[in-house]
Amino acid sequence: MPVAPNGQTLMLHNTMARRKEPFSPRDSTGKKVNMYVCGVTVYDYSHIGHARVYVAFDVLYRQLTRMGYDVTYCRNFTDVDDKIIKRANENGEECDALVDRFIAAFHEDIDALGCLRPTIEPRATDHIKDIVTMCERLIEKGYAYPADGDVYFSVDALPEYGSLSGRKQEDNRAGERVAVDDRKKNPADFALWKAAKPGEPTWDSPWGAGRPGWHIECSAMIDSILGKSIDIHGGGQDLVFPHHENELAQSTASCRCCATDGDEPEEPFVRYWVHNGFVKVDSEKMSKSLGNFFTIREVTEKYHPFALRWMLLGTHYRAPINYTQRALEEASDRLYYLYQTLVDSRVALTEAEASATDAEVKGKPKPPTGVAAEGIELAVETKAAVASALTDDLNTPLAMASLSSPLKTLNDLVSTKKGKKAVGRNVALRDLVKTVEETLEAVGLPHEGGEGLLEELRLLTLARAGLTQADVDEAVAKRAEARAAKDFAESDRIRDELGAKGVALMDGGSQVWRPATVVNDT
Repeated sequence: MPVAPNGQTLMLHNTMARRKEPFSPRDSTGKKVNMYVCGVTVYDYSHIGHARVYVAFDVLYRQLTRMGYDVTYCRNFTDVDDKIIKRANENGEECDALVDRFIAAFHEDIDALGCLRPTIEPRATDHIKDIVTMCERLIEKGYAYPADGDVYFSVDALPEYGSLSGRKQEDNRAGERVAVDDRKKNPADFALWKAAKPGEPTWDSPWGAGRPGWHIECSAMIDSILGKSIDIHGGGQDLVFPHHENELAQSTASCRCCATDGDEPEEPFVRYWVHNGFVKVDSEKMSKSLGNFFTIREVTEKYHPFALRWMLLGTHYRAPINYTQRALEEASDRLYYLYQTLVDSRVALTEAEASATDAEVKGKPKPPTGVAAEGIELAVETKAAVASALTDDLNTPLAMASLSSPLKTLNDLVSTKKGKKAVGRNVALRDLVKTVEETLEAVGLPHEGGEGLLEELRLLTLARAGLTQADVDEAVAKRAEARAAKDFAESDRIRDELGAKGVALMDGGSQVWRPATVVNDT
C-alpha cells in the first residue's frame, strides 16, 4: 500500500477505474504531486455549482499538503469562448475587459469561501502557441484534420475514445457542444481550432486566422505547464463528457505522437480522474429558466460564506447535493454553535491556566477525573477519526460529524458544575480546543479567533430578519416587562415572533440572543 510522506495512505475515487484506489504519485521520490482542475469560463459571476467544485478540490489540496506532499495545483481560466464573445458583444465591451472583471469577481467569491489560491492560474489565451503546436502534432500523425480553416480531432483514430465516460462510439454522435457538420469525417469529431468569424478575437495559425476550441485549451496548458502526464485531474461530474473525454483523447494522442518508435507512453495522461457531484436546488436541477439559479455572491450577501462552505462539505463531494434555504440555515446555526463553543472554551482555558496550582504549573498534576479524563481521551480519538475520514476519499461529512462529541464535552467543561470541578480540566480544554482547531484547518475553516465571525453571523441574521440590534433590544425589554407582570403568553409571543425570524432569545447566561434556524421554514 503506497504511503504519503507522513506515513498515511490516501484513498481516492478514480473515475476511470470506477473505484477507490490508494493514491500514489508519479514522482520517483513519492513527494511531488501535480493537480489540474478545470477552471471557470469567465463571462459571468460564479454560481454555487462552481463553489462546490472549488471547495471540494481545496480540501483535496489541503489534505495532500497536510500529508507532506509538495503540491503544484493548477487551475485555469477559459478566457476565449462563444459565451464570452456573445456577452462582450451584448455589453459593447472588449473581451479582455469582460474577462478581467469576472476573474477579479471570481477571486473575490472563492477567496471568501476560504479556498487557497492555486499555485498557477493560467489563461488559455496565454497559450495560443502551445495550442497551435499541439494541433500541428495531431494533424501530422493522423489524429486530426483541417477543414476550411477549422481543425477537427478524429475520434475514429483513437479506438479507446469513450473509456473515461463509458460511452460507446455509436453513443458519441455529435455529443454536447459539438455541432453536426458535413465537413466532419464522423459527427462526433470535435473542433480543435475554429476559423475566424466577424466580431470574434482571432490569432494567426497555419490554417488561417481563428481561435482555439474548448477542449484543446486544457490539454495544451497541462502539456506546457505540468508535462505530458499528471497525477490528478479534477472537475465537476458534468465535465466527464464531453470535455474530459475529449481532453483525454487529445492528450493521449499527443503523447503517442511524441513517443519514439510507436511505443506507448510510460504514463497515462492522468493517473487519477476525480469528479464532484451535481448541485440541485430544492431537488431540481439548477437552471436560470427555472428561476432557481444562484450565484455565490447572491448567497453570501445573506449568509456567511463559511456557512455555504459548511453546507457544501456536509455532503460527500461525489454525492449529489440538494441546496435549500433550510440546509443553509442549519449550516449557519451549526457554525455559530461551533465558534461560540470555541470562544467560550478559550476564555475558560485562559482562566483555568491562570488559576492552575503549583503542581500543575510544574507538570505534576493529579490524574484527570470525570469529564476531564473523558475529554483528554476523546481528543485523541477524534484526531484519529478525522484523519481516517479525510484519507478515505475526503469524507468531510464524517470528519465534521466527529466534532459533535468534542464540542459537547467542551461545553460540559465550560458550563457544568461537574466539568468545572473535574481534575485536569485545563488539560482537557487545551487538548479538545486544539483538536477542533486542527479539524477546522483541515476542512478550510478559520481556526483562530472567532469573535469576529460570530459578530458577522449575528449581523447577517438581523439583515435577513429585517431587524436592527435596537429592534431586538426593544423586544427583549418588552418581554422582560411581560415576564415581570407574569404575562407569559405575551412573553412567549415575543419570543416566538423573533424565533420565526431566526433570532433566538436566551434566558440566562451572558448572551441576550443568538442566531438560530428559522423555525417556520419548511
